[in-house]
Amino acid sequence: MTPAPLRSQVRAALERAWAAAIESGALSPLPEDAPRPSIEVERPANPEHGDLASNLAMKLARPYQRSPLELATLLAAKLVRDAAETGSDSPVEAVEVAKPGFMNIRLRPDALAAMVDGILDTPDAWGRVSPTGPRKVNVEFVSANPTGPLTIGNARGAFIGDLLSRVLEAGGQDVTREYYFNDSGAQIDNLGASVAAMKRGEPVPEEGYQGDYVSDLAAAVPDDLWAAATVDGADTAAVLGRWASGRVREGIESSMERLGVHFDVWTSEGRLHEDGWVGRAVERLRENGHVFEANGALWFRSTAFGDDKDRVIYRSDGRPTYFAADIGYVTEKFSRGFEHLIYVWGADHHGTVARVRNAAAAMGYDEGAVQVLLYSWVRFVRDGEDVSMSKRAGTFITLDELLAEVGVDAARWFFASRAATTSIDFDIEQMRGLREALERGDHEEASKLPVYYVQYAHARIASILRKASESGLAPAGSVAGTLGSGPEAALARAIVRFPEVVEDAVLGEETQGVTAYAIELATAFHAFYRDARVVDPDEPERSAARLALVRAAQVTLARTLGLLGISAPESM
Repeated sequence: MTPAPLRSQVRAALERAWAAAIESGALSPLPEDAPRPSIEVERPANPEHGDLASNLAMKLARPYQRSPLELATLLAAKLVRDAAETGSDSPVEAVEVAKPGFMNIRLRPDALAAMVDGILDTPDAWGRVSPTGPRKVNVEFVSANPTGPLTIGNARGAFIGDLLSRVLEAGGQDVTREYYFNDSGAQIDNLGASVAAMKRGEPVPEEGYQGDYVSDLAAAVPDDLWAAATVDGADTAAVLGRWASGRVREGIESSMERLGVHFDVWTSEGRLHEDGWVGRAVERLRENGHVFEANGALWFRSTAFGDDKDRVIYRSDGRPTYFAADIGYVTEKFSRGFEHLIYVWGADHHGTVARVRNAAAAMGYDEGAVQVLLYSWVRFVRDGEDVSMSKRAGTFITLDELLAEVGVDAARWFFASRAATTSIDFDIEQMRGLREALERGDHEEASKLPVYYVQYAHARIASILRKASESGLAPAGSVAGTLGSGPEAALARAIVRFPEVVEDAVLGEETQGVTAYAIELATAFHAFYRDARVVDPDEPERSAARLALVRAAQVTLARTLGLLGISAPESM
């Protein structure tokens, strides 16, 4: 079993050192009503200063009315004594105090070895961390209207939602991925009217949809459906719209699977109305005194929760608004036992956030359990020019077309390595060029896109292990006693950081730290391979230990790439 992350072990050691200082009388207990400073442990900016560092002494300076340097010296002595008394229970080898009160901590080689051995023993568990709070989480993302294929404009939401779900699962959360189809209303009727017009050879209505995909839909309408849609009294647009949106949905599901995104639940707006969820939500609001009627319409008193105006639920003609479906959806999700709802929306939904969270609070739910992540838009560029898109005009690049050009792995890395709230440019031609470089074997050019550099490290390790096997060498069962110094220690220090990277990604709900770590680990491995001969039949014991270390590096690279939904190739 892999031990707890070393950062957590050091935090626990600091806790013991503080308690020991109190027990010895060197420090007094803090008053019960005084805030207790959190114990922070982080990597120092300069690795030469140590493996980990803590500013606990500076946090304690004010409550104890003592200098940070004095407190750091006291706690450092307790840390060293704790390490001597607890032995293998402490990861601390040495502590250096630095002004104004930092404690720079160096880790014991045996602690590094225990982590690496844990990877070798249970590779499938490596990188999974303890939950920050046991939560059953619903992540709803993409949710593009089924009026046309997924375009590159939908890409960022797809990547962000899937990456977030993977990170939360690594953090011990029970995650359900969900796609919400807005499959009712005027837009679906407009799609149906467009299909009917094209099938008849007539001009598409002004509010309709153009493009080859509409023509393809028109050609695929079954004869019996066409007869039912055009019989006297039939609502042709509605009948064909429902059918066409279903066909579009099938294409969307196929695109998501091609991207490596699997949805657990597909929910339709129409079902929320049909199954009475909107009515249930309105009734909850009514019971709590938060709805009223005015001008023939039914309103939610959103201003009572800080909104700039009240919001219509049902129009004066009885038709529900989109907001009506939103509140019904909140109720329906919580009814399934979810403790936390995450919506991944584009920045243009900013105005919707407050009213949905306000409605959740008004219905008696925890407002904090409704979270909305707003991501910035992507500017797609081809040959130096912006790619302009319009689904209604039929001028767009589909997500499938983008993936065919640049590859799934490259696209996933691109979005994973950038914060969701950062506006970015995506140069399609540049990305395609790097993929073509990889395909022709130009690894130096291809490595300008870091995902290929990281994947190459994984493939190189696979090659080393194959070569070792052919030479009759195999990885040792343990690396104990081999990580005191040199290239082995440097690589081990990079490997054991992985759980900390996962913890940070879970707490920050971002993945750019994961991609940065992947590059760091690949770089550490390449440096190790440069400086240490791994496969040496004349030194079988040393080779076995080094093979075990590179095997741990391979597992970590694969787990890191897997966290991003990226493949870990055995050869390139």
